[in-house]
Amino acid sequence: EADGPTNMAVDDAILEAVGAEDSPPTLRFYGWSPPCLTLGRSQPQAEADLEACRAAGVDVVRRPSGGQAILHTDELTYSVALRQTDPRAEGGVLEVYRLLSDGLLLGLNRLGVGAAAAAGKADAGVKTPICFETPSAYEIVADGHKLVGSAQWRARGAVLQHGTLPLHGDLGRIVNYLRFPEEEREEQARRLLSRATTLEAALGCRMPFDRVAEALAGGLAQVLNITLAPGSLSAGERARAAELRRTRYTDPEWTARR
Repeated sequence: EADGPTNMAVDDAILEAVGAEDSPPTLRFYGWSPPCLTLGRSQPQAEADLEACRAAGVDVVRRPSGGQAILHTDELTYSVALRQTDPRAEGGVLEVYRLLSDGLLLGLNRLGVGAAAAAGKADAGVKTPICFETPSAYEIVADGHKLVGSAQWRARGAVLQHGTLPLHGDLGRIVNYLRFPEEEREEQARRLLSRATTLEAALGCRMPFDRVAEALAGGLAQVLNITLAPGSLSAGERARAAELRRTRYTDPEWTARR
């Protein structure tokens, strides 16, 4: 677990190192402490209720990837960094989404989750600041409810895809940290809960973080036809992550950008 700026800085540093061929393709699992509201790369900061976040001790950080807001708490987050020349990164955004979704699905199936990849594209008519309200193509659903939300970013010769799997807890909490009229919050939370779910709800029991990470890693390794080796951040990645945390992910100008 780490705070929001650190988590985003580490993903960014790994992407850079993988693109420069200083690090191998990397799969990472992590958590968040304290809870954090992340905004998509181009999402207006005005959609976040900064005062409510501050009062509750919730970090606010802007992701390098796109998409809408996510409240990160009680979850497992994965990230995958590949060089753009890697055969597993061939094709466009959707091709890589589909490939990684296949691996995540296999891992979830190993846990006993009857999950599937969403077909087609998200409804263009749905306008929402909340990521988990609408599944995009190849994102993962269980019993018609969104279970994994992912986003992708390509830069500096590499592809980064990271995504959120809520393990347990009330997904409706996010409405307390976004700018909705007070009279709409309850309805927004109810609508979200009718469209999204947690791993605990999908399984009927709570599953420990390490067990979930192990299953997802196995599914991804099988689909990508690779052998995974445990590792840790290199000295270069640690130094670069510290620099990016200081100069980007804690910078109010980055958080406020559009």
